[in-house]
Parts: sequence; C-alpha cells; structure tokens
Amino acid sequence: MLKVEHIGIAVKNMESANSLFGKLFNKTPYKLEKVESEGVATSFFQMGETKIELLEAENEDSAIAKFIEKKGEGIHHIAYEVENIESEMKRLETEGFQIINKAPKKGADNKLVCFLHPKSTNGVLIELCQEIKK
Repeated sequence: MLKVEHIGIAVKNMESANSLFGKLFNKTPYKLEKVESEGVATSFFQMGETKIELLEAENEDSAIAKFIEKKGEGIHHIAYEVENIESEMKRLETEGFQIINKAPKKGADNKLVCFLHPKSTNGVLIELCQEIKK
C-alpha cells in the first residue's frame, strides 16, 4: 500500500455537505461524479496528497443508504492506493483478509477498486484503489 488515497464520508445531502466541507476546507470540490453501478453520487476535495470523498446515496438500495440508515452520516471507508490491485488482493486474501468483491471494479475518480470486509479489519471498511492507466 502506497498511501492513504482518500477517506470516504457518507452524507445524506450532497449539496449541504459540499457547502459544509467547502467552508471547512476553504475550497470547492474538484470533481462531482456519479457511479451508477453503486447507486452513489460522489464529490472530491483534494487535501494535500489525500482526498476526501463525499458519498450520497442515489437510491435506497445502495450501500451508502444502508450505511446511513444503520450508522448515520460519517466516515464510511479509508482507501489506500496500490500499484497492482490484483496482486495486492491475492496477497491480502492469503493473509486471511476477507475480500468483498473477487475482482476489481471501476470506481469513481478513474480508479479500479475493491473492498475488504470490516469483519476482517477490526470494523473498518478498507478500499484498495489503483489508477486506471489509459
């Protein structure tokens, strides 16, 4: 794992969350993006080398909607940048971590992503992400 790539924060309302975090960080998001396959709208703030990703549910069946229903708004996941997501997934599975999706999938911000189940990471949802090379 190379670095913390971003911290994902689940929010109920993207417009008000962008306003709040915009005031907090004294900047505007650099990117708004929908990830249809996950039923989520995202907004990204760049903070040095790390990003803050705001996540709003687009439908009540999305993972973000379920998370907010159970736990309320707040930190949803921590994402780590990796050089080779497939080899890192194999390494972590060998080490006993439970991988939620068995193959990387396209996520927001031009990334391939996969998630580690919180049951195997002391209750923290971990995302691995790799830049999609064009």
